[in-house]
Amino acid sequence: MNAMTPIMTSCKSGDRPVRTLVVDDSVVVRTVIERILNADPGFCVDHKTNSAEQALEYLAGHDVDLVLLDIELPGQSGLAALPHILETRPNAKVAILSGKCEEGSAAAVEALALGASDIVSKPGSGSFGEQFPQALIGRLTRLFEDGPFPTSVPRAAAPGFVEPSAAPLACLGIGASTGGIHALGQLFDGLESPLGVPILLTQHLPASFTVYFVQQLSRMTRLRVKVAEIGDTLAPDIVYVAPGDANLLIRKGLHGRVHVTLDPERTPAGNLPGVDPMLTSMADVYGAGAAGIILTGMGRDGTAGARDVVAAGGWIVAQDEASSVVWGMPGSVTGAGLTCAVMAPSAIMSFVARRAKAAA
Repeated sequence: MNAMTPIMTSCKSGDRPVRTLVVDDSVVVRTVIERILNADPGFCVDHKTNSAEQALEYLAGHDVDLVLLDIELPGQSGLAALPHILETRPNAKVAILSGKCEEGSAAAVEALALGASDIVSKPGSGSFGEQFPQALIGRLTRLFEDGPFPTSVPRAAAPGFVEPSAAPLACLGIGASTGGIHALGQLFDGLESPLGVPILLTQHLPASFTVYFVQQLSRMTRLRVKVAEIGDTLAPDIVYVAPGDANLLIRKGLHGRVHVTLDPERTPAGNLPGVDPMLTSMADVYGAGAAGIILTGMGRDGTAGARDVVAAGGWIVAQDEASSVVWGMPGSVTGAGLTCAVMAPSAIMSFVARRAKAAA
């Protein structure tokens, strides 16, 4: 069978299914995945192919919502092709489906750093059991809880800007999702000297990736990076990372010390960890001394929390559209008129440092 032969599917356009491209070098795997997805009314396999080059050729002329991408492919590897896929179809989500890229592995973290939305372990071609179809559909469905069509701020929107508070910076919060790991590398690379405040970070990642993510982040910055734990007392120039199975919150205790607390409940939008609860708790504790950075990511997580920060007198910086893998989260806060600046990640930390110095 020619890998580029169009596939007849049972999908109806009115059903608004998640239109999917399957990229795998095994004809057996491609066929099994097609049957699994087409059997579910929420998904539709538009096309399948066995190479990254043919996938890119297809994407150049066809819009899809989801790309299921294997790592080991003839010619260009899945990881090498991932940035080009996202560049060609920036609104599509890419899920790595591979037996060589297990959750929590270095390859998995690299895939997430390049912009993958999730990693799904693929069983061997002869071992697709009864549990795999249900697990795959469940995993992919969670990627599209807000629907298959990502929401972004209309280009015609003319956002207002909020003047930064003159209050001294007391705490910095960072929120990111799709493409966030790469953006974080650029962000921390722009930090020339410590800010002298604690930094809270929520990156949308499954719990199994957190330890590897922290290790990678530690190589991006001279600051100490740790997974946030209940009872941690916030200290300057430490990056506290939300675990993948809880929201990172803070509260003020005796003698004015601020401690970490964790909340295992998903946000109303289904995020865990969520950027919104982190920013809201910062606003509650630090008021006008709270500031936030919203980086690339799908959806609107961070907008409600940013609104609380601004209402308390704090300020928000967002990543610009040109440098974002998906301008959902930063576009949402920008369109809501909650930002004091919109710029590339490489420029954000110097901006934050100037504001902190001016306020001090």
